[in-house]
Amino acid sequence: MKTLKGPSIFLSQFISDKAPFNSLDTLAAWAAGLGYKAVQLPTHLPHIFDLAKAAESPEYCAQIRSVLSNIGLEISELSTHLQGQLVAVHPAYDAAFAGFAPPELANDAAARQQWAVSSLKHAARASQNLGLKAHATFSGALAWPYFYPWPPRNEQLIDEAFRELAARWLPILNAFDEAGVDVCFELHPGEDLHDGVTFERFLALVDHHPRCNILYDPSHMLLQHMDYLGFIDHYHARIKAFHVKDAEFLPSAKSGVYAGYQPWMERPGRFRSLGDGQVNFNGIFSKLAQYDYDGWATLEWECCLKSGEAGAREGAKFISDHIIPVADYAFDDFAMHESEKSAVRRMLGLED
Repeated sequence: MKTLKGPSIFLSQFISDKAPFNSLDTLAAWAAGLGYKAVQLPTHLPHIFDLAKAAESPEYCAQIRSVLSNIGLEISELSTHLQGQLVAVHPAYDAAFAGFAPPELANDAAARQQWAVSSLKHAARASQNLGLKAHATFSGALAWPYFYPWPPRNEQLIDEAFRELAARWLPILNAFDEAGVDVCFELHPGEDLHDGVTFERFLALVDHHPRCNILYDPSHMLLQHMDYLGFIDHYHARIKAFHVKDAEFLPSAKSGVYAGYQPWMERPGRFRSLGDGQVNFNGIFSKLAQYDYDGWATLEWECCLKSGEAGAREGAKFISDHIIPVADYAFDDFAMHESEKSAVRRMLGLED
C-alpha cells in the first residue's frame, strides 16, 4: 500500500500584483510557511512560470526546482486549465474565452486553438524536464451548450462533438505519452468531460489511451449530486491527480443545480473552504488509500465566504490531518501461520 503525498497547493487562485503573490519565489515561500510540501503551477503567466522556456530548457527547469527545493517544496503538477479549455470552444463561448490566450490572438479563434495545442505540447516536454508524472488540465467543450437540450437531444450532434474532441486531443495525448506523463482531465461542468459517463465516452474514442486520466475533484461531483465515493471505486485506476476542494448544496425553493444565473453567494450549490462544506473527505482519503493512490493531494481554494489566505492556512493542516499513513502489515498478521496440507485437512475435519 502507498501513502498519498501532500499537502500541495494550486497557486492559480492566489496570484496577484501584490507581494508576496506576484513572483514564484515569494509565492513559494508563503506556501512553504503555511506547511505545504508542493505547489501545482499554472502555466499561463510567464512571469510566474515560463512554459515555453521550460519546454526547451532543462537548465531553466533545474533552476525552478532548485528555487523550490531550497525552501522544502516540490512541484506536484503543472496546470494548463486555460489552454486546455481553448483546445475546443463552441462559437457561443468564443468571446468569453478570448482572454485566455495572448492578447494578439483575441480576434482569431483558429489561432487561439493552435496556440492552445502548442501550449499543451510544451507542457508535456516541460513536465518531462521537471521529472513530473501527471499534468492537470481541462478538456474544452463543443457539446456543452446542448447539455440539457431543447429540442430533445440530437445523438448525431453529440457523437460528432465527441469525435472532434477526441481527434483534437489524440496528438496531445501522444505527446504526453512520449514524455511519460499522464494527462489528468478535471471533470468539471462547462467541459465536455464533466462526469464518468462523458469521460468513458471520450476514453473509448481515444482507444483507451494510457495517458488519458482523471483529476479527481469531489466538489464538482457533489454539486452534480453524484456519488463521489462510488466514483473512486469505478475509476480509481485512472485517477492520477486530486484537487481537495469542498462544496455544499443547500436546497432552495427558488433555484436548483442550474443556479438561476445568480452570483456564487446566492446559489444553492457553492464552493467552500475545506471543512466548511459537505464533502466527506474522511471517506475520500480512505478510498484513495485503499486503492494505492500515490499522487498528490492539492488544495484548490475557491470559497464564496472565507478569504483565500485563511482558506490556504487552514487547508494545509486539513489535508495533513486527512492523509492516512498506510500500514505496511495487516493488524492480524500475528495470527497467521503456514499450515501443511495434512494440518489444513484436519482443521476441516477431512482427515482423522
